[in-house]
Amino acid sequence: MGLTDGMNLSTFTKADDDAWQLEKSLSAVASAIADPSRVSILCALMDGRAWTATELSSSANIAASTASAHLSKLLQNELITCLSQGRYRYYRLAGSHIAHLLETLMGVSMKPSRLPVTRTPAHLRVARTCYDHLAGKVAVRIYDFMLEEGWIEPDGSKLTPAGKLHFQNMGVITNPHTRRKSRCACLDWSERRFHVGGDAGAALLIFFEQKEWLSRVPGYREVIITEAGKKAFSHVFRVDFDW
Repeated sequence: MGLTDGMNLSTFTKADDDAWQLEKSLSAVASAIADPSRVSILCALMDGRAWTATELSSSANIAASTASAHLSKLLQNELITCLSQGRYRYYRLAGSHIAHLLETLMGVSMKPSRLPVTRTPAHLRVARTCYDHLAGKVAVRIYDFMLEEGWIEPDGSKLTPAGKLHFQNMGVITNPHTRRKSRCACLDWSERRFHVGGDAGAALLIFFEQKEWLSRVPGYREVIITEAGKKAFSHVFRVDFDW
């Protein structure tokens, strides 16, 4: 009896310790994000590019020394990574999971109870990048179409066999060896509905660019839909541009 009780106590102690470690880690990540300047840096990196510290300090409108301290904090909490190339150092988001986290937080911060009228610029609501995939009204409509047509599982977890076949027929190439989660549903912070994320979303954005259905604005998340793109999106995904 005593030995069993001791084993149970040990188990409970380990469980409590694991819970404490999780709470501590979560608190550290929240603390790292909870600064307007660091939020500006993270939002700038949402375009998927690698930025220098000078570029990020300019984007966040802060001094270079201040940016350096903020970048160290973000690196320490594994929200960003640093790449050295020659004498330059470049910073980028640690991965698509961080971009998804930020996009979700943006959606939470834009709750109707706090902001009855969205303050998102109209052109960004239409189309923008969410790290390595498309976001905005166009992306949400594409997700709705794929869901309606059975290209995506009802829970948004992955492409269906039919969806994979349609991608193949269109020439959209996904990565069969990717380590990232296959989940397609990514919450759109301006529309507060899902758009296509994950490997499928990344493959679609590459395809759209190759077909010149859209063009990205260098240094920004803004995406411009071309006239050919409007016709193609309407024909393939039934996207209505009368908004």
